[in-house]
Amino acid sequence: MIPVITIDGPTASGKGTVASRVAAALGFGLLDSGALYRLTALSALEAEIALDDAPAIAALARVLPVKFEDERILVAGRPVQDAIRQEAIGNAASKIAALPAVREALVELQHGFRQAPGLVADGRDMGTVIFPDATLKVFLTASVHARAERRYKQLIEKGFPANMLALLQDLKERDARDTERAVAPLKPAEGAHLLETSELTIEQSVEQVLDWWRHWAGTQGK
Repeated sequence: MIPVITIDGPTASGKGTVASRVAAALGFGLLDSGALYRLTALSALEAEIALDDAPAIAALARVLPVKFEDERILVAGRPVQDAIRQEAIGNAASKIAALPAVREALVELQHGFRQAPGLVADGRDMGTVIFPDATLKVFLTASVHARAERRYKQLIEKGFPANMLALLQDLKERDARDTERAVAPLKPAEGAHLLETSELTIEQSVEQVLDWWRHWAGTQGK
């Protein structure tokens, strides 16, 4: 069985950066499932599809021509890694992620990323729904204030406008929507390692996940 490390958590908990660095350290493939929802949202908005039109968005998601290439995300060869990080796209992604038909359409696409030598998958339901048989499951979290500060810095560094109070409110609303939705609500997977990152650096968070992985690997020969 090809090993999978799942890293789930709320928006701006640092899971994307941690996942990419863990994948690089281990030489594993990377799946940014949140990007798939953002890519679908971007494609839907560009096609002028209403965000509550589940059948149309699901049909679009099934044939999403996405490719992760180093730090770039390509859709039909077009780099969109910066465009999908806009807050409007993130908010739209959270809305369509609550649509069962859209989630079902993206499941098979996500399973296809499980290739040798291994995969690090980050998102909100990687350990609970998409890869319930994952080798190592991690759930990252942080206070809403810490997450808002991180997102604020990210947006400013990329040249996007940002308002701290608006970000706080947006994160609170997304948390409520993600944890209370009927389909695949955000929650730690059974057996997941919990990692509170409010006071940790990215390097410390990455090292903790790698320590858990090394511990698992060390038990396999016994």
